[in-house]
Amino acid sequence: MRFYFQLLILFARTALIRELMFPANFCIQVVTRIFWFAARVALFQLIYREVDHIQEWNQHQYFTFMATGMLINGIVEMIFMPSCAAFCESIRTGRLDLSLTRPIDVQFLVSLQRMNPAMASQILLALTLLGISVSNLSQPVTILSVLIYIFYVFIAVAFFYSLMIATACTSIWFGRNQGLYDFWFYLTIFAQYPRSIYNSSSASASGFEAAEFLQFTFSWVVPILLVVTVPARSLAGMAVDWRFAVAALTCTLLCIAASRMIFRFALSHYRGASS
Repeated sequence: MRFYFQLLILFARTALIRELMFPANFCIQVVTRIFWFAARVALFQLIYREVDHIQEWNQHQYFTFMATGMLINGIVEMIFMPSCAAFCESIRTGRLDLSLTRPIDVQFLVSLQRMNPAMASQILLALTLLGISVSNLSQPVTILSVLIYIFYVFIAVAFFYSLMIATACTSIWFGRNQGLYDFWFYLTIFAQYPRSIYNSSSASASGFEAAEFLQFTFSWVVPILLVVTVPARSLAGMAVDWRFAVAALTCTLLCIAASRMIFRFALSHYRGASS
């Protein structure tokens, strides 16, 4: 474990050095994140000038949710997304052969060897918004609720990683999977809004079936609505059944195990650069 921890530190250091070799590009990425963050916050501040609640969420509760989504997305995109994208490309070019010869776990290597330090700016912005929102909530935040929140954020990151690495493995058969970023972008769009937004009771008659379908699909088939909504609810003082924590941990462990099996199965079908 110490060896792998040292490797993780080395990967992070190398990624930072690589980014700082092109400081203009690094600054552009940071400025882009700041602009995107400011635009989203400004948009919902305008909305909450006209309404007190969006479904069950008041302004500070919703900003807690928004910060949670940004935090989870920032962690995943900083640590895992660049490596998974590079993994897809290495399959096509045959550079995966070199990774297979390394005396370490292949999944660890292809999942963490590349990182995006610029995404740390989004994590800092998310934590700032989270701190401001939580400090303005009507109910006090306890140490227990913070620990539960951290637990659910860890669950969300683990779930998204398992989904991402399993998707990246499809490059073994497709040969090229440049749609990984597109898939991730369109998938996480649904996680930008609380689960209650998709309640069929709030939809018009024409949108009833669509809302019901979206909520069911992204809650129980691919639960991206739950992995962001639940941690935000736990920190914002909104009711979350403790039994859900047990179910979430169990399902996440199953997803990690399944992604591991998919990764091993995919590697068994990899034929190297010559193929």
